[in-house]
Amino acid sequence: MIAGFRVAFCGLLVLATSVGPVWGQGAEEARDYERAVARAIDYLRQKGQGPDGAYSPQASPAITALVTTAVLQHGRSPEDPLVAKSLKYLEQFIREDGGIYKGESLHPNYETCVSVLCFTEANKDGRYTKVLKKADAFLKNLQWDETEGKDKSDFAYGGAGYGNSKRPDLSNTSFLIDALKATGNDANSEAIQKALFFVSRCQNLESEHNTTPFSAKNPDGGFYYTPAGGGNSQAGNTDEGGLRSYASMTYAGLKSMIFAGLSADDPRVKAATKWLQSHYDLKSNPGMGENGLYYYYHTFGKALDASKVEEFVDDKGVAHRWRSELLRELVARQNQDGSWVNPNNRWLEGDPNLVTGYALLAIKYCKPKSK
Repeated sequence: MIAGFRVAFCGLLVLATSVGPVWGQGAEEARDYERAVARAIDYLRQKGQGPDGAYSPQASPAITALVTTAVLQHGRSPEDPLVAKSLKYLEQFIREDGGIYKGESLHPNYETCVSVLCFTEANKDGRYTKVLKKADAFLKNLQWDETEGKDKSDFAYGGAGYGNSKRPDLSNTSFLIDALKATGNDANSEAIQKALFFVSRCQNLESEHNTTPFSAKNPDGGFYYTPAGGGNSQAGNTDEGGLRSYASMTYAGLKSMIFAGLSADDPRVKAATKWLQSHYDLKSNPGMGENGLYYYYHTFGKALDASKVEEFVDDKGVAHRWRSELLRELVARQNQDGSWVNPNNRWLEGDPNLVTGYALLAIKYCKPKSK
């Protein structure tokens, strides 16, 4: 397993290192990719998008932002009618305080973060530069830190959340780091390093970075939802009172640590990697089953892409061409009308617009390389 780890994560030692192409050389794989993307975007155009450009507006403008980000990442321009209508719809949620969210929203961090990713993709001509600058300041103001009377000893420090209490959690903090990176903050920026304090405390790893009461009760190296507010894992508790790790949060934790500048030699990265090697699976979200499956696919793809790894070696020594395997799984799960949907409705994954957005974001990491 040690040798497998060195092969699988050699790219993490120097993030700029590029591993040679070992996947995506077949014409069949390329056809599957192009067909899946074309069918999905056709579904969004014909069935998903409303006349005003919104997707599932009854839920949150974040769904429109997420789907539009995915469409833009697949090569559509801001002038494409499918995209232009959605951008116009999202612009109505730009607030004077710099946030991008629905009025009286309980999710200003999440909605602003996802909108920042969307407007960044559409900002090639600078049309959203001022909006993004204000959104960056808004998000930093929301982050739990000294301005909320929190110091580094507080388990909420550095995190972001939502709800009435705005209790920070790893999912929201992961989106925060993505948005901060998109607006130009580097790994050493104050806000991202503050977020790393919180991310480290979401890991089942006792260290100088994590002195929460949970880490020693289930020291498996994986990640859970939050140590704040008494602690919570969506996967439940262990018999010892620890918080169970699960894959979507562990990939979110790994990605966040990479974006915060940690290398493969860091004990936190090593421990997360070891957990993921023991739980490599694309049929389920390990620890959660079908719950949040497509959110999992997105975090899985984004984390492994960020790691610069082309083959992921599991704890049995099996080398996985993860991009090809993820592509194969997503193609097999696509519906006849081009959408994706999770039969498990938890976290809104019964909504084909949201899930198709997640799937398109995930499949982008599977684009076969041309020879």
